[in-house]
Amino acid sequence: MATQSQASSALLLSLLLLSVAATSLAAGKGGIAVYWGQSGKEGTLKQTCATGKYAYVNLAFLNKFGNGQKPELNLAGHCNPATGGCVGLTEDIKYCQSKGIKVLLSIGGGIGTYTLKSAQDAKNVADYLWNNFLGGRSSTRPLGPAVLDGIDFDIERGSTLYYYELVRYLSVYSKPSKKVYLAAAPQCPFPDRYLGRALNSGLFDYVWIQFYNNAPCQYTPGNVSKLLSSWTKWTSSIQATKFFLGLPASPQAAGSGYIPTNVLIHQILPKIKASPKYGGVMLWNKYLDDKNGYSNTIKAYV
Repeated sequence: MATQSQASSALLLSLLLLSVAATSLAAGKGGIAVYWGQSGKEGTLKQTCATGKYAYVNLAFLNKFGNGQKPELNLAGHCNPATGGCVGLTEDIKYCQSKGIKVLLSIGGGIGTYTLKSAQDAKNVADYLWNNFLGGRSSTRPLGPAVLDGIDFDIERGSTLYYYELVRYLSVYSKPSKKVYLAAAPQCPFPDRYLGRALNSGLFDYVWIQFYNNAPCQYTPGNVSKLLSSWTKWTSSIQATKFFLGLPASPQAAGSGYIPTNVLIHQILPKIKASPKYGGVMLWNKYLDDKNGYSNTIKAYV
């Protein structure tokens, strides 16, 4: 019969092993982020969140800002912000958040007239984002009174300067009572041309790297090594809370870089999930994910 001391030691060991196992499972568990807003055929924001597939939704895009321009939101066929037609999204946003889904505004995109010309310009944009989409106040909030969870940077054109300043100014608004989450969608070549300096700030919570339309670091049939090498470079070089594998949701979603689900599940996810910085998978975009069923197939493995 074990002594009381032996029994206590055995109990402590069991608790320790359970703790280690739980930590290991948590480290490998990720979520799916998706971009919504660029197709009127992808369903409403509420319907998107009701699927239960996504942990993060990026509203795409605020594609005009900076250099003294009046900022403009483009949500394709969903609504017209210029006539106040998008304020009804407030209820959808609140619904998503009630499900624990983080909803962020994505600024930039592949088409638009955005740029930053100075540190003051960056501050002006940060103030606009705070007052019109986050916790500030404005009489012209395009999405109504709902408070978004943060800002996603998908910068693919314009100036390469002053995004560090914009990130820093936005981070000042983040408080313990209401955090402002910061995300970025850099291209996989390292460092990113537009966000390299900003990413070195250490202020980003989520980095969903675009592993597509970039031959040197994306998947090609029969070759996962370039992608895995790039993933390691990013996660070992940039300080951020979580990193996500950014992928096209269908072959039509990008010019190159589509990964068949069986390759992703069996050859890539088991390796990148070993990283303590692993956060999950990002998909471009909701409409093409619906058509291809990509997230349905991979969700259990992410």
